[in-house]
Amino acid sequence: MTPMHLGPMHPIEQVLTLVLAFGPFLVLGAVVWWRRRVEDAEDAAAARAAGGEGAEAEADAPAEGRQAER
Repeated sequence: MTPMHLGPMHPIEQVLTLVLAFGPFLVLGAVVWWRRRVEDAEDAAAARAAGGEGAEAEADAPAEGRQAER
């Protein structure tokens, strides 16, 4: 039986393989980060608009704590 090995990959092929393997996860991470940033800004704006005493405290609270409230 003959092995089906075509030799070492060209550096461009190595880069393309890494981009295809990890690129979607990097894009997903960037989208999640961006959306959380936008949602936190919207929450802070809503808290400021409400004018409540806890507006500053809620704006400074970590996002994980507010996730349970939604």
